[in-house]
Amino acid sequence: MAEEVVRKEAGSNPLDQVKVAWHQFTQYVYEVRTETKRVTWPSKQEVYGTTVMVVLTTFLFGFYFYLCDQGFGRSVKLLLDFLRHRG
Repeated sequence: MAEEVVRKEAGSNPLDQVKVAWHQFTQYVYEVRTETKRVTWPSKQEVYGTTVMVVLTTFLFGFYFYLCDQGFGRSVKLLLDFLRHRG
């Protein structure tokens, strides 16, 4: 409601528009700081543990997809060789 009053008073004066924009920006920064204080931040050990898990999982999935790619590639090659020699 306060913002509506500020907007109505602003009119078309450029200086008033700057004041409204500045007020909105400072209000936004205040709200962000308030919310940031409520956040439960992870400990250094938790960050390290989850980072290790992400890196290991990435390598495992990469290796799995590499094996799948090799298997599918060889299957297609065998199928094409079979069809070429057959025809």
